Parts: sequence; C-alpha cells; structure tokens
Amino acid sequence: MDHGKHQAPQGYEPGEGILTTLIRIPVRIVVLVLVLPARMVWDALAALWHAADRVLLRPLGRALLWLLDTLVLTPLAWLYTWVLTPLGKAAAWLAVALLVRPWIGLWRYVIVPVARYGIAAPAVWLYAHVLTPLGHGLRWIGTALLLPALHGLGNGVGWLITVLLILPLQFLWRYVAVPVVRYGLVVPVVWLYEAVLTPVGRGTARVLSTLWQATVWTLGMLWQGTAWVLAQLWRGIAATGRGLGLAVAWLVMTLLVAPLVWTYRHILTPVGREIAAAFEVAWRIAGYISRAVGRALSTIAWYLIGAPFSWAYRTVCTPVGHFLRDAVWAPARRAAAEAGRAARAALATARETVRQARRDAWRALVGAPGAARSGEPRGIPARTLGSTTTVPSAAQASETPLGGDPFAKQG
Repeated sequence: MDHGKHQAPQGYEPGEGILTTLIRIPVRIVVLVLVLPARMVWDALAALWHAADRVLLRPLGRALLWLLDTLVLTPLAWLYTWVLTPLGKAAAWLAVALLVRPWIGLWRYVIVPVARYGIAAPAVWLYAHVLTPLGHGLRWIGTALLLPALHGLGNGVGWLITVLLILPLQFLWRYVAVPVVRYGLVVPVVWLYEAVLTPVGRGTARVLSTLWQATVWTLGMLWQGTAWVLAQLWRGIAATGRGLGLAVAWLVMTLLVAPLVWTYRHILTPVGREIAAAFEVAWRIAGYISRAVGRALSTIAWYLIGAPFSWAYRTVCTPVGHFLRDAVWAPARRAAAEAGRAARAALATARETVRQARRDAWRALVGAPGAARSGEPRGIPARTLGSTTTVPSAAQASETPLGGDPFAKQG
C-alpha cells in the first residue's frame, strides 16, 4: 500500500509537472487517431508491394531476362559469331589484298628499284667519279695558286693603309687633339668646378638643410598637437558609443532575446519534444493495431477462402488426381511403353530380315566369300598333335585320350 501510494502515475517523468502529464495523454490520443490511418495505409501498401514483388515482379523480371536472352542476346551472339566475324575476316582479307598488298608490291618492286638503280646508283657514280676529282682539283688550285697570291695582295694593301692612313691619324690624335682637349677644355672646367661651383653648392646645401630642419620641426609640432586633439575627441566618441552600445545591447537582450530564449526553452522545446514523442508512440501503437488488423483480416480470409480451398484440394482434387494417375495415366503410360517396345522389336526384326535378304542376294550374285572346296569337310578343322596350327586336309583328331577316359570307367 505504501509502495503504491508513492508510485507516480503512468506517463509521468521525473522533473515534470502534473500539467505536462495531463496534456501529454490527450495529445498522444489525438496524434494516434491522426497517425493510425496513415500507418494502416503504409502497412497495406508495404504488404501489397511485397506480395507484388514476390508474385509478379520477380517472375516478370525472370521472364523479361529470358526473353532478352532468347530474343536479343542469343541472336546477337549467333550473328556476331557466324555472320559478322566471317564478314569482318573477309573484309580484312579484301582490304589487305586490295589496299595494302598493291602498295607493298609497288614500293618493293617499283619505287625501291627505281630509286636504287635510277637515282642512287647514278648519283653515287657521279659523286665518286666526277665531283670528287673535280673538287680535289679545285682545292689544289686554290691552295697552291690563289692562296699565296691573295696573301701577298693582302699584305701589300695592309702596308699601304697603315702608311697612308693609320700613321697620320695616330700622329694627329697624339700630338694635336689630345693636348688641345686637355689644356683647352678639361683643365678650365676642373678649375671652375673646384674653385667656384663647389663652394657655392656647399653654401646653398647648408642653407637649404637649415630651412628643411626648421620646416620639419614646425610640421612635427603641429602634427603632434592635432593628433592629441583628435585622440581626445576619438576617446570621447568611443566612450559615448560604448555606452550607447551597452544600453542598446541590454535593451535587446532584455526585451527580445531573453523572451525568445525563454519561449524556445520552456514552450517550443517541450512542445516539439512532446509532439515528436507522441508521433513516435502513436506510430508504434498504430503499427501494433495495424498488424493486429492485418492478422485478423488474414485469419478471416483464411477461414472464408483458404480453408475451403484447402479442404476442397485435400478431399476432392487430391483423390481425383490420384484416381486419374493410377487408373488412367499409369495404364496408358504402360500401354504406350509396351507399344514402343513392340514397335522397336518389330523394327529390329525387319532390319535383320532386310539385312539377311541383302546378304543372301549378294551370295547368290557373287558367291560366298572364301567358299569351301568340294570334298573338304565343313566341320571344325582338325588340329595336329603338339601344334595349334590347323591343317584343312588332316583328319579330325579325337578329343579323348588314347587309353580312353579313366574317369568314365571309374564312373
């Protein structure tokens, strides 16, 4: 009694209120009422699909495969093996005979001999007996005659150019142009650079450097002051922005996010969990109910259709089939077998009769093969004692011993 008092009601889970439990049961009942037809339709469709697959689709698939193999694959294989393959081999032989072999014969017996004996051999002979001696002669003429003449002519022309052109130019450059350029241009320019331009440039650079340093210092001070003012202004703006951002964030969190989180956590999540659990439980219970209904329908169908058919098959069709098998089919089969054996025996006798008649007619026309001579015995040829060779003209020896059969006397 005490244990029953402290037990929680069915469907109650720890940490949940009684209101949740009271709401859960009607929700599950409503969901079960909604889900049960869908589950029964689902189970009926699944059963129909399995039955159709077992009764219709698999035999249909096997029949289609057999038709495909019989009507398509086997004819294609036969066509490929006995038609296309011989045609391909014949086409390949014709292609080789009509396209390849003529070119091979043309190359081997026309082009190669013409090129070898009409072009290569005359060219080799021309090179060996005409061009090579001519080249050797021209090389000797150039080496022995033209090269010394050209060498002497070049030396003379070079001496004339050196004496008439190069030596005067060297004299003018060394004793006229170089002194004029050195003492008339370079020395004054160097003195002007060192004595005038260098002091003026140094003074100008010093003045400009002083002015640049003063300008840079002034600009640096101005920049530091402006940067300090801008930094203070930015700090004030940033502090104001942070305050406004914190205020806006607090307002958003307080007025929007916290209610949404509370609604999601305390309303949507339990409701969704309960709906999912209700659908799961309802689907499972609907499955039990659907299977029970299916078993009831199958039982009713068995007692209304299957059992009468089974009784009729066992009590009517089976005895009738056994009677037909034993009284009609078996005697007919035995009679057919006996008729077949009699027909085969008659055919064998007729064949033997025809064979014997043909043999007798042949003996009557041409005589028996190896006919026995006149006056010779037709019995078993006699054997000489101590030998297995038969002698046709010898008398047939007795098979009993010389002294008689001692066992016959004893008997």
